[in-house]
Amino acid sequence: MGKIRDRMLEELNLRGLSAATTETYLMCCRQFVAHYMRSPEQLGAAETKAFIVHLAQERKSSASSICVYVAAIRFLYRVVLRRPEAVEDLPRPKIPRHLPCVPTRDEVRRILEHMRSPKYRAILTFAYGAGLRLAEICQLKKDDFDAKEGLLHVRGGKGNKDRLVPLSPGMLRALEHYRVVVRPPGRLLFPGRTPEVPVHETGVQRALKVVLRELGINKPLTPHSFRHGFATHLLEDGEDVRVIQAVLGHAHVQTTAHYARVTTTRLRKVKSPVDRIFQRAKEARAR
Repeated sequence: MGKIRDRMLEELNLRGLSAATTETYLMCCRQFVAHYMRSPEQLGAAETKAFIVHLAQERKSSASSICVYVAAIRFLYRVVLRRPEAVEDLPRPKIPRHLPCVPTRDEVRRILEHMRSPKYRAILTFAYGAGLRLAEICQLKKDDFDAKEGLLHVRGGKGNKDRLVPLSPGMLRALEHYRVVVRPPGRLLFPGRTPEVPVHETGVQRALKVVLRELGINKPLTPHSFRHGFATHLLEDGEDVRVIQAVLGHAHVQTTAHYARVTTTRLRKVKSPVDRIFQRAKEARAR
């Protein structure tokens, strides 16, 4: 894409988009241009729409993946090339809303107790203890913690936003145990092979898969499932949804309220009207 890529990179940086989002948008536009082997300036509405159809019908891309391509191509034509007419009718598929896979409280306890690596145990403790994303945990620095105030400063979260989350006694104990046993060098709390590079997310994911297999837990749990568990279990305990929204860093409360669909504690308390009918009939016969 040459000069167009440079202009797009400049516009993305001016808007403060994260490095991950920037790289994803550039990758999507590179594939769009490579598909036609022509400059995007020579393409229009017919080509942009045909490319999205190609992704859906030939590549069999998921709805969420297609939505990312749509967002990237829209940014290219609306912001960089100043040709909004090329993406006015660009279809954006509806993403299915699946229920998140949530570990039970007992499963969380068993997994944390069984995890042999102090580093990975501490990471999963933070995911469940404060609802942190795995990428956020891997980027934590030692000076992000305020043990006296009981707060953790999450920097550059999703949407490049900072937020404060509570630092519970259980998280502090896990942190202290990890620091004593591992003694991580450098500024990063969870460094990888070198002190300046964060631990890789795939290492945590693989370690969790091993533990799940050893414990005989057949749920498709991932480190992100511990974040789901944090939100779901707090809702079951009666915590205010807007407090949970702030801790999770959700922009909209509707996103947080989605967890109410999997709070089984409340579901089990629902009394079906059919039971009331049979109960009244039983009481009438008794009279």
